Amino acid sequence: MEKGLVIKSTGSWYTVESKSGKIFDCKIKGNFRIKGIKSTNPVAVGDFVDFKTLPNSSETDAQNIGLITAISERKNYIARRSPNLSKQSHIIAANIDQAILIATINYPITTTTFIDRYLASAEAYRIPVLLVFNKTDRYDDKQTAELKEYIRIYKNIGYKCLATSAENRVGIEELKQAIANKTNVINGHSGVGKSTLINLIQPDLNIKTKQISDVHKTGKHTTTYSTLYKLDSGGYIIDTPGIKGFGMLDMEAWEISHYFPEIFKLSEKCQYNNCSHTHEPGCAVKQAVEKGEVAPSRFISYLGLLESDDKYRPAF
Repeated sequence: MEKGLVIKSTGSWYTVESKSGKIFDCKIKGNFRIKGIKSTNPVAVGDFVDFKTLPNSSETDAQNIGLITAISERKNYIARRSPNLSKQSHIIAANIDQAILIATINYPITTTTFIDRYLASAEAYRIPVLLVFNKTDRYDDKQTAELKEYIRIYKNIGYKCLATSAENRVGIEELKQAIANKTNVINGHSGVGKSTLINLIQPDLNIKTKQISDVHKTGKHTTTYSTLYKLDSGGYIIDTPGIKGFGMLDMEAWEISHYFPEIFKLSEKCQYNNCSHTHEPGCAVKQAVEKGEVAPSRFISYLGLLESDDKYRPAF
């Protein structure tokens, strides 16, 4: 029996790096499930696993074949609602030190709703987030002003933010420093420049990139499977396929405010302990929104998550 780290997941096969640095193509043993976690992918990139080596199989040309028999207890993981099965989760990555969301004001547009859903999920899994606003070289004056407002909002809440331009090499050194010696997972819509930024951080990877559609202003998938790469600066970065939307997992209405730090902090000042911040008198959160102390976009995102399952928990 050997121990290793899952560095790539293709759905049916998992690439595992052993402690000695040897690479194995592995499958999972039988109906493999982790107690308490209902997911479409029981094994995720970033998992530490036990596996045993097998004789070479006709299913693959690889020389090193293995069978995963156990998963070590996870420090954490980040998940979203499965794109195919709305009642199950899809684990994006496991054992993460930092989640990086790449967002763009345009080319393509990343909405505050998407950003806030991602942040709420990361809060639920207690994973620190770095917000990276990319493609700053392509923004006009209005979009640049919008970018500054986004950064002001999220920094005031307590999130780390960077503005980058892969084209002009702006913010790249700051990004390198921010991810060094950490296990990072990088997410965002297709076309926001995830792979391009990774190539600038670690040029020898030479990950494929594509231009976005000039007609629809949307990206094309270049990363098909989640893959973990080792960084020369120390640590790892997990590149993931672009996601159109972030389907939230089931949350009780009362706990949603816990994942919006500024709303949760204000809720202790509300007249009622069980205030939903929607209609109750003496609501400190609504008062703060009216005074401009809580960003309207954040409050709208919060209210969206209080809506019915059909509205705020779609499968994308």
